[in-house]
Amino acid sequence: MPPELPILPDPKAPGLTRKVRGIDHNGAEAEISVVEERPLTIFLNSQEIVTAMTIGDYPDYLAVGFLRNQRMLRDDDVITAIDHAPEIDTIVVRTERRTAYEEKVRKKTRTSGCAVGTVFGDMMEGIEGLTLPEAEVRTSWLYPLAKTINTLPSLYLEAGAIHGTVLCQGDKPLVYMEDVGRHNAVDKIAGFMFRHQVSGADKILYTTGRLTSEMVIKTAQMGIPVLVSRSGFTAWGVEIARQVGLTLIGRMRGQRFVCLSGEERLIRDAARSGEDEDRKHRRKGAEND
Repeated sequence: MPPELPILPDPKAPGLTRKVRGIDHNGAEAEISVVEERPLTIFLNSQEIVTAMTIGDYPDYLAVGFLRNQRMLRDDDVITAIDHAPEIDTIVVRTERRTAYEEKVRKKTRTSGCAVGTVFGDMMEGIEGLTLPEAEVRTSWLYPLAKTINTLPSLYLEAGAIHGTVLCQGDKPLVYMEDVGRHNAVDKIAGFMFRHQVSGADKILYTTGRLTSEMVIKTAQMGIPVLVSRSGFTAWGVEIARQVGLTLIGRMRGQRFVCLSGEERLIRDAARSGEDEDRKHRRKGAEND
């Protein structure tokens, strides 16, 4: 049974942060919250696939989403069990189908992602011949969505040093995941969607990370036609977005943004109020990216 929505960050959840003491620039004693980071080794049946560095929440969604985005879990795969052993930092995803990905695992592509930063096999394999639904996106959704996401309680506001990704429908956030790596956060969303058979056709993916080729490919594989980010673009990311019909919006801060793909599907139905983003909610690079 699907969990009740929305799923939102719980910055006070035990085990996600710890208090650390040090000194500040004036030499005064300081105590701040810092995010935890721990390994998680992911197995698909009997084969070890990868070790990811993660904050440790939603390990089942992370493992399933990673395998899904690496095209190691197929649309028709049936997951029979997910065994998480936190004492040895291991999770095993078990399927009805016998799997063997030795050759795929040998072929690695280092990516710009943090925490995992590896793609197995051909990066473009999952989007050949793919065309996304021609979904509209409205500024009357984007403006309140950006404000809501940036002001919700989060690990970022509590401790920083973390990325967020949010599955949205219209102007409403449905699932908000955070992790030390932006691709971990996206994989958690993919895992949620696969486990609960959630369609991406009418969704928006909002992320704090850069709009790189891998981020665009993952969003397209998830069947989501709109990708929005606070950060900037890479040229290859834009090229792939245009190829598959993905609406790509970056540098989304307050009511400012740039659309580099799918502008014909963008509906400007909300007047800008001139309201800018509160400085305390700005993330790193917000002035220059």
